[in-house]
Amino acid sequence: MDSMAQAFISERVVTPEGVRAAAVLEHEGKIQGVCAPSQVPSGYTAHDFREMAILPGLVDTHVHINEPGRTHWEGFWTATRAAAAGGYTTLVDMPLNCLPETTTVAALEVKRHAARGQCFVDWAAWGGVAGDNAESIEPLAAAGVKGFKSFLVHPGCDGFQMVTREQLERAAPHLAQTGLPLLVHAELADPIETATAALEGSDWRQYSTYLRSRPDEAEVSAIRLLLNLCRRHGFRLHIVHLATAQALEELGTARRQGLSVTVETCPHYLHFAAEDIPGGSTVHKCAPPIRGRDNRERLWNALRSGDIDLVATDHSPCPPEMKRPDTGRFDHAWGGIAGLAVALSVMWTGMSRRGLALSDLARLMGRKPAELAQLGQSKGSIASGYDADLVVFDAESEVEITPEGLHTRHRISPYVGERLRGKVIATYLRGKAVFSEDRFAQQPFGREV
Repeated sequence: MDSMAQAFISERVVTPEGVRAAAVLEHEGKIQGVCAPSQVPSGYTAHDFREMAILPGLVDTHVHINEPGRTHWEGFWTATRAAAAGGYTTLVDMPLNCLPETTTVAALEVKRHAARGQCFVDWAAWGGVAGDNAESIEPLAAAGVKGFKSFLVHPGCDGFQMVTREQLERAAPHLAQTGLPLLVHAELADPIETATAALEGSDWRQYSTYLRSRPDEAEVSAIRLLLNLCRRHGFRLHIVHLATAQALEELGTARRQGLSVTVETCPHYLHFAAEDIPGGSTVHKCAPPIRGRDNRERLWNALRSGDIDLVATDHSPCPPEMKRPDTGRFDHAWGGIAGLAVALSVMWTGMSRRGLALSDLARLMGRKPAELAQLGQSKGSIASGYDADLVVFDAESEVEITPEGLHTRHRISPYVGERLRGKVIATYLRGKAVFSEDRFAQQPFGREV
């Protein structure tokens, strides 16, 4: 073995079989095997992290990078640096908020050109099912997207069209043909419009007003519609950013009936609670909204039971002025939360309080997202043959989130000021340090996967 072979050693290596003292053997960017620390073959350069945990590189399947077209919101350079600082080694980019939107093969190629030479971690793309673009689904699949995103309600940017039931009916056979998942923002407009009309004259600086404007029923009715379509057409369905626990029973029934349905939730739905959000704190605005404490604990229970499959950030940054700090009005502010660099600490804070283990964290933020994005044979696990994407994690450290620690283009987030548990010490992409001791690699070497 040549001098470039490395052994990453820890008392707590998080493998698919459990957490154990081990050495992860790497050569030419791949994991060659996992062995006892005393059995490292000769020729390997050893890096002993002692009691620090070694996790698989995290995979985030719900990120709005916004480039090309809205790089002043975020971009490949800043988003992938934030990801590396947060222990993520693979991002899957959403097809909206960029210009052009990723709804055609030509638009995908524009995005690929924009990403070239800018990525500190690996990335892939979702395509979009938007309006009447059903005929673009199979060409996009052939061109390499990992699945498709759609909205049942206005997405916030006019260029990416929401879909009606009829448009989904036309798209469904194409989706089924590809075998790729349809990721859906599951809210219906009618319950939102009815609830909003009833709020005339209300104080839109109060979070409670915004919460009432996007009721649980908007999510529940959308999920019911999608499950019916999934039964009829047999495509793979993934519910993004589930915020209401009221939909869990119907989702569980559908899964027990054999429907190909997976579900994600986000760190902000598991960390914050509606009752604690101050008036005018528009940095907390997202859609669907952060709901109450009881709802939050039911989401945690669903993570524990496996009724929610994975956690993704829905990292959706914007320039500060779009959060309307001048008025504090939730109805006028952009709905999106930036959290790529801090999501691991957010999740470990909540998990360690509730008795979940590092192996649960690796499953929810590594293995399961990788499987959703068709990357389950190379990303998200510490196992022979996988990319040597590793995170050295101090699970006992306490950190206070600062604006500088976000590493995004705009340093605004509801997590600023939070005291969290767990700190990323280093992130390795295919065996090379991309982030270590608060410093980044001098040049990006991420690529599309």
